[in-house]
Amino acid sequence: MTSSVPRLVVAAPSSGSGKTTVATGLMAAFAARGLAVSPHKVGPDYIDPGYHTLATGRVGRNLDAYLCGPELVGPLFAHGAQGCDLAVVEGVMGLYDGAAGEGELASTAHVARLLGAPVVLVVDASSQSRSVAALVHGFASWDPRVRVGGVILNKVASDRHEELLREALESSGVPVFGVLRRVPQVDTPSRHLGLVPVAERRAAAVDAVAAMAAQVSAGCDLQALLELARGARAVPGAAWDAAEAVAGAVAAGTPPRPEGSGPRTADGPSSGTAGAPVVAVAAGAAFTFSYAEHTELLAAAGAEVVPFDPLRDERLPDGTAGLVVGGGFPEVYAAELSANEPLREAVAALAASGAPVAAECAGLLYLCRELDGLPMCGVLDAGGRMSERLTLGYRDAVAVHDSVLAAAGTRMRGHEFHRTVVEPGAGAAPAWGVRTPGPRVEGFVQRGVHASYLHTHWASEPGVARRFVERCRTT
Repeated sequence: MTSSVPRLVVAAPSSGSGKTTVATGLMAAFAARGLAVSPHKVGPDYIDPGYHTLATGRVGRNLDAYLCGPELVGPLFAHGAQGCDLAVVEGVMGLYDGAAGEGELASTAHVARLLGAPVVLVVDASSQSRSVAALVHGFASWDPRVRVGGVILNKVASDRHEELLREALESSGVPVFGVLRRVPQVDTPSRHLGLVPVAERRAAAVDAVAAMAAQVSAGCDLQALLELARGARAVPGAAWDAAEAVAGAVAAGTPPRPEGSGPRTADGPSSGTAGAPVVAVAAGAAFTFSYAEHTELLAAAGAEVVPFDPLRDERLPDGTAGLVVGGGFPEVYAAELSANEPLREAVAALAASGAPVAAECAGLLYLCRELDGLPMCGVLDAGGRMSERLTLGYRDAVAVHDSVLAAAGTRMRGHEFHRTVVEPGAGAAPAWGVRTPGPRVEGFVQRGVHASYLHTHWASEPGVARRFVERCRTT
């Protein structure tokens, strides 16, 4: 079984070149033409896929060869792209920039190769003319396994500037698919290293996506780009399926794999209890960081997944048997989260009952006693505070203790992205032993609670969802 959906990878020589504007604009422009467009993002970023969802009306999905392994990139792509006319994949950083110290792993070029997809290089031409040819030639020839199918020139100053750039590129053999002029920046405010999430500014985000689509439609040859996409190689193998992934998860009692054998699936007992336990999943503007596959895996494992908004809802969904609280920007909504005392008390009571609770990053902070002096749920004997230091990067980790997510010894890869520090009380049991960079321990395991700064992708370890749902059934 293969996926033959036409596809493009939008890349750049470096961050800040205009990848998000071009990729999101292309998605929206093709969708406006009536095409079913599948949106994807290379790497762990949660925010860009929100804009991609606005642009296409389909769930934005991540393709991360570090978090999930190279072998899952094709199947996850095929899963997201089923039934679509075109897929647009936005790259990360520069084309050849991957996980630190891991060579090409998780780079845009690596994912493009795994997908057999042509690359469209977005070049910031604002401070160059003839040199653009040397730049494009270097990127196009660096790795012959990566097909740079064309370029889109961004921030071009004038007709004369465009003429000089096109003349220089004629000898490179790399076609120009579009030219975008210097215009006032589209209203896409940033925070830390990314855009402000859609959920925090939905009306403005809709306008921003429309502006990106108009800019790209006016400056790019959409038909030529579509023809380029149709030349992508078929991706071999079956599409990823949540039900099959959960069904194939490793059974309970399987010991940790030997050092160097790679990740293994967390264990989980076989189902013996009828009915679908309710798993409440935090949503809304405060908790926007979540991969779509997580809820799909929870549902496939037998849960009834019910979203709720901690900014608005004063109680957990009826019948809640387990709770998942993902990431976001807690500093923005700390006062509102703290003011919702009835929900904080409900979360604390659920955790005290021993029910499974899984929290990542902002979710970890929400479970603490306080965040910058504001009361939080008090599930964990720990305090959180904002910091000037940005903690960012991939992590290789191993579960230190048995928990509702993983058996001790389970290896997973994760990603950290935060400007906060959590100061634990005495006697806290850590969740992870972080191997690189490290060694160090991180997070909390406490009765049914697993809380950590690490963002993980459960498609790499579907037994995590299975184990969590089974604990919901039996607690």
